[in-house]
Amino acid sequence: DLERITESERGRIDMTSSSVALWEVESRRAGKPGRLGGVTRTFSGPGRPKLPHPGPAVHPECLILSLGFPLTGPPGFTLGPPWEDASPNPNQAVGNLSLLTFAVEVKVELTLLEKEKEADLMSPNGKASPFSECRPNGSLGHCSDEDSAALRPSHKHRDYIEATVCHVKDLENGQMREVDLGAGRALLIKEHGEFSAMGHKCPHYGAPLVKGVLSKGHVRCPWHGACFNIATGDIEDFPGLDSLPTFQVRVEKDKVIIRANKQALQTQRKTKAMAKCSAVINSSTSFSHVLIIGSGPAALVCAETLRQEGFTDRIVMCTMEKNPPYDRPKLSKSLESTAEQLQLRSMEFFQNHDIELLLDKEAVSVDVKTKTVAFQDGYKMEYRKLLIATGSKPKSINYKGKDISNVFHLRTPEDANSIARLARSKNAVIVGTSFIGMEVAAALTDKAHSVSVIGIEAVPFRKALGEKVGKALMKLFEMNRVKFYMLNEVSEMRGHHGQLKEVVLKSGKVLRADVCVIGAGSSPATAFLKQSGVHMDSKGFITVNKMMQTNVDGVFAGGDVVTFPLALRGNKKVNIPHWQMAHVHGKCSKLTRRAAALGMMGKTSEVRTVPYFWTAMFGKSIRYAGYGDGFDDVIIQGDLDELKFVAFYTKSEEVIAVASMNYDPIVSRVAEVFGSGKTIKKRDVE
Repeated sequence: DLERITESERGRIDMTSSSVALWEVESRRAGKPGRLGGVTRTFSGPGRPKLPHPGPAVHPECLILSLGFPLTGPPGFTLGPPWEDASPNPNQAVGNLSLLTFAVEVKVELTLLEKEKEADLMSPNGKASPFSECRPNGSLGHCSDEDSAALRPSHKHRDYIEATVCHVKDLENGQMREVDLGAGRALLIKEHGEFSAMGHKCPHYGAPLVKGVLSKGHVRCPWHGACFNIATGDIEDFPGLDSLPTFQVRVEKDKVIIRANKQALQTQRKTKAMAKCSAVINSSTSFSHVLIIGSGPAALVCAETLRQEGFTDRIVMCTMEKNPPYDRPKLSKSLESTAEQLQLRSMEFFQNHDIELLLDKEAVSVDVKTKTVAFQDGYKMEYRKLLIATGSKPKSINYKGKDISNVFHLRTPEDANSIARLARSKNAVIVGTSFIGMEVAAALTDKAHSVSVIGIEAVPFRKALGEKVGKALMKLFEMNRVKFYMLNEVSEMRGHHGQLKEVVLKSGKVLRADVCVIGAGSSPATAFLKQSGVHMDSKGFITVNKMMQTNVDGVFAGGDVVTFPLALRGNKKVNIPHWQMAHVHGKCSKLTRRAAALGMMGKTSEVRTVPYFWTAMFGKSIRYAGYGDGFDDVIIQGDLDELKFVAFYTKSEEVIAVASMNYDPIVSRVAEVFGSGKTIKKRDVE
C-alpha cells in the first residue's frame, strides 16, 4: 500500500491531524511488497508530510519499520542510490530497487496531542474504549489480523455494528450459538473458556455452521465437511475456496459483546490476500514458471494457494473447457443452471490476481525433457513446474446407432441445459446407475414425461453404499415415477430423421426415448501422457507421492487423475474422484510449497484429510466420510424405510466409512474422529 515515502526533515514528524494507531508492517514475502498500514498519501514537495488518520487503537511513541519494497520519491525529490551506498540527505528519498535481499530501517518519532490521545482512548459514549485492549475470543491483550484491519483508516465507525448477544454463562465450553447483531448474524463460539465469533454460514453452499461440529479450534460444516479455524476464519479443509470473516468479541460486566463489520456480516465470506505477478512477461510469451493443465478444484486451489503464499512469478492455467471454472457437482443436480450461475471464479478474479486462464486449450502431449506442453491448436508452452489436473472423462459404452443425436455424456453446463430442454414433457432414459446417472434421473422426474434407468447390477449404489441402503434408495426413486430395468444393457439406439426415438435393450425390451444420458462411470483423462514418461498404472491413473509429485522432477498431479497414499488407510495408494479431495490435492501439492515464498521453501504438506462426498436426490442428501472400499459389513442405525439412518461400513472389526441421510451432523462427527487418528471399532456401533 505504501507507494511513496520521504523524510523531509531528519528528526520528528508531527502528527497533528489526529492520533496514531496500530501501524501494521508486513515483511516482504518472496518479493511481495511490505505494507505500512494507513500511509497512502503522496507528497508534493519539501515540507512536513502529513499522514492520514489511522483510527483508534494502540499509541506507540516510536516505530522502527523494516520495509522491503522500492521507495519512490514524489515530484520535487530525487531518487537516490540503494540505502547502503547513500550518504544522508534529508531532502532525498532513498530506495531499494532490487527487491531481493534488502530491508530499509526508518525511525519515525510520533508526537501526539494530549487531547487527541485522551479522545482516542474514549468510546463514542465518553467511556474508556473497550477496544484499546481486546482479543477476538473475549480475553484481553490481543487483536487478530482481521480485527486490526477493522481499525485502519479506510474503515469508518458507521461501517461497524456492536451488539450485546448473551450472558457469559449462556454458553458452556464446546458450545456454539448463532446470534443476531441487527445487521446480520454471526456464530458465537466458546472453547477453553474463551469466546470467538465468525461468519455463521459455510461459504461453500451456505450450511448453518451452528449445526456443525466444534473440535480442537475449528468448526466442521455439517453438510460437506469443510473446516474453518475459529481464531482466523481460514478454511482448513475442503470443499470451498473462501474463508470466513472473524469478529471482535469482548466480555463486559458478564455480557458478551460482538463488534463486526456490516459488509462482512452480509457476505459471510473472506478471500485471502494474494500476491501480484512481478515478472514482466508479455501474455504471448510461451513460457510460464507454473503451468497448470485443467481448471477443476485441484488446479484452481493450487493457483490460488501459490498467490496466497506470495508467489510472484507467472501462473498459466490451460483448460479444454469453454467456461471459467464452475461447480461441476451441481451439473447433475441442477440441470438448468447456466455456466455463469455455476461459476466459481470470474474472469475478473483471474485478471485481478494475475492468474492467466486460457480457455478451449486442450493439451495433446507433454515432453518432460524439454519441459514443453503441446496443445491441439498447435500452440506450445514451456514450463518450470507443471501440475496435471485434467480430471476424468465419461466412459463410453458399445451399442448400435452411434450417429443418433440427443444422446449425451454429461460433461458441461451446455450438456446439462440441453438435457433439461429436450426432456421436458418427453421420455428420458438413463444408462448406468453411477451417482451422476442417478442424480440426473432424480432431476428429470419433475420435467420429463417418463424416466427410465438401465443398470447392469440388481441394485443401484450397491458397490458404494451396500445392498440395504441401495434398495432403500431404489424404492425412493420408484415412488417418484422412475422405472428400473436392472441386470440389463443397451443393444441399440434407434432414431427417426437422426433423432433418438427408442432404446433397445439386450433383453429385447424396447424403451421409448427422446433423450438419453449415459452415466456409466468415468476414467482418467490422461491419454495425452502415454508417451511422456510420466508413470501411470494399468488403468491410466498417474501415481504420485504424499506431496502429489510424479516420478518426473517438477511434474505434479492431482484430482481424479491420480492414485495417492491415503494416510487414513495406512498410506495405501488409492484413487478418490471426489470434489473435496481434488481441493486437498491442489493445496497439498509440493509444487505449491516450493514455488511460494522463500520462508516456505522446503516445507511440505501431506494429504491427511478425511475423504468426504455427498449426493442429493428429491430434496434429500446423503453424506459420506471415510474410504469404504472393500467393506465386508454394514451396520445400520435408524430407519431405512423412513430414510433417516446412519450406515457404518466395517472391514474386519474396524469402521472405515460412514454414510447418513437426515442424521446430521453424524458424518462430520465421525470425520472428526477419523481425522484425529483414532479408530472406531465395530463393537462401538453395533
